[in-house]
Amino acid sequence: MRRITLLPLFGTYAVARLDPLAPIPGWADGPGFVSISRTADELSVVCLAERVPGDVRADRAWSCFKFQGPFAFDETGIAAAVLQPLAAGGIGIFLVSTFDTDYLLVQAADRERAIAALSAAGHRIG
Repeated sequence: MRRITLLPLFGTYAVARLDPLAPIPGWADGPGFVSISRTADELSVVCLAERVPGDVRADRAWSCFKFQGPFAFDETGIAAAVLQPLAAGGIGIFLVSTFDTDYLLVQAADRERAIAALSAAGHRIG
């Protein structure tokens, strides 16, 4: 199985859900990891939790890890290698892919269990 290095990102993250026709909010952009996705059903924003206004529907307690990349589009098994030990440990995830790499979010309450499961599977944290 592939061994991946995951870099913990500073701060607590939120996953916010807005109306699918909502404009991209100004609070979404700024320091830290940011992901904005629009579908016919929703506008999702991932960013540091401190930026998300209190009246916005959001899950606000996530820890974020960056896969040490970049990875080519034809490389296989990267996400599976990381997600399998988390699934085996009953740890839910939120995964975001970018051009160069992937970002893994786990509930902040599961952070230490996730690190233990990933380390036990041979992945490097840090």
